[in-house]
Amino acid sequence: MNIFVINSGSSSLKYQLFRFPAEQPLCSGLVERIGLENSIITHKVFPATEEEQVVRRTLALPDHRAGLQQVLQLLTDAEIGILRAPGEVEVVGHRVVHGGESFAATTIITPEVKHEIRRLFPLAPLHNPANYLGIEVAEQIFPQARQVAVFDTAFHQTLPEHAFRYALPEELYREQGIRVYGFHGTSHRYVAARAAAYLGQSEARLITVHLGNGCSIAAVRGGVSVDTSMGFGPLAGLVMGTRSGDIDPSVIFHLMGQLGYDAEQVADLLNKHSGMLGLTGNSDMRDIGHALEAGDPRAALAYEMYAYRIKKYIGAYAAVLGGLDALIFTAGVGENDALVRRLACQDLGFLGIQLDESVNALRAPGLREINHPESRVKLLIIPTNEELEIAKQCAELLGVNM
Repeated sequence: MNIFVINSGSSSLKYQLFRFPAEQPLCSGLVERIGLENSIITHKVFPATEEEQVVRRTLALPDHRAGLQQVLQLLTDAEIGILRAPGEVEVVGHRVVHGGESFAATTIITPEVKHEIRRLFPLAPLHNPANYLGIEVAEQIFPQARQVAVFDTAFHQTLPEHAFRYALPEELYREQGIRVYGFHGTSHRYVAARAAAYLGQSEARLITVHLGNGCSIAAVRGGVSVDTSMGFGPLAGLVMGTRSGDIDPSVIFHLMGQLGYDAEQVADLLNKHSGMLGLTGNSDMRDIGHALEAGDPRAALAYEMYAYRIKKYIGAYAAVLGGLDALIFTAGVGENDALVRRLACQDLGFLGIQLDESVNALRAPGLREINHPESRVKLLIIPTNEELEIAKQCAELLGVNM
């Protein structure tokens, strides 16, 4: 079965093509700067017996439809194409960020499902409209394919009520849906499943730490999410590239009441100008790492704050789980920044966490252990693969043997 996975952003389109049950993609790509005259397409093909082929094109793409049409041309190209015709795509899997309480599982897209995704726009105004646009365009380009939605929030719909409710008047939950939803669920689900399989423990108590430009952490027991750091929106929890993470709400009142900020300015400040960017002037951990090496005290403090917040959540979630079998680091920073991992695990021996610093400092591909042999808790690096997880959920929904 050919499954085409789309992650549609406001001005970008990421994609991968899988031929299940094989889990290695046939091709992948990224369309950037949609709507501008200098849009960029980077398309990679992974032949079975040759090195990957890379095609880069700069051209004017006025909208997502034009971008996906160009992708289709590459997919069916006479020389590097994977498909003979668009009809060979049997399923299109879409990443949809917010499913609210309506969607706790992967879902075949129907007019009713599309209506509900539109209704949820206010809960994810930066993401759901772009995801919805990807669905609309894919329906036009691949009219014969079944369209499937995979929701980032779905994995966290298993949170117990005492974990997902806020201590606010009940009508704000019942009538307005104000509660913890959590995000990065596709990534947390993928690495948790891989960790459980690696450990051979279906009921494993896991903490999964997703550290990219956006960061979140989840407590997972037996493959089920029981708590997570992001909340009603993706702002809460860990310190992130440009987002503040947890903050005393009184700061917001002060910004508005004493400093003259309006609601839009506060949202812009906390989402786009805070986090590591606010602390150091940079949002990319690689740049902050270079500044740290050069002796920048702001970079040193930022690293300490970033790791300290992770450590606090590790302790809290170990308590929630009643113990811990494995701690998993994933996503760009989690997989590649040895210092973050070292600082986050420092002085956690009382929880059974002992990092092997020499192994942690090494770079190596794939799933690997970085714990000391005497550590009671496994410390794992597991590269995330959200596109593969989306494809797997589509295949599972449609009964494809894997």
